[in-house]
Amino acid sequence: MKRTVIISLTLILILLSPIQTNAEKSYYIPQEDSTELRLQDMLMNFINPYINDAIQGYYQHLLRELPLVYPYFVDMIESHRVNGFRGFILSITLDVTPVIGPHISVGKDRLTFEISAGPKAKLVNYTHLKTYELPTHWQDIIKKPKKY
Repeated sequence: MKRTVIISLTLILILLSPIQTNAEKSYYIPQEDSTELRLQDMLMNFINPYINDAIQGYYQHLLRELPLVYPYFVDMIESHRVNGFRGFILSITLDVTPVIGPHISVGKDRLTFEISAGPKAKLVNYTHLKTYELPTHWQDIIKKPKKY
């Protein structure tokens, strides 16, 4: 009897103790401010209206409520100069996660913009990567296909 209690308590303590993991986070979260982070945030402030226009253009046919993309739901995938060294036409590719309501993700999309003087940003490529299923209490915003 005493032995069973000791074994049970030992197993409970082992199972309840935190397990250390070395798993890598799926994305980088900066722990302090830097010049690079401020420049990236300035770029996101500038380009965010263009991102939201592109996202809303895609999802307007699928959802009754238009999603938004917040700057912290944008990952920069690639950037380069289109017209060579010190050229001021730049290309930037972003992965974005549009959300509705209380930050419910509706999908994942990849957008490529060409940014030039003006300043202006032109969408040159839009790829829908993934659709996320909405919770049951948000299913009513999904547009049903028209029957002909």
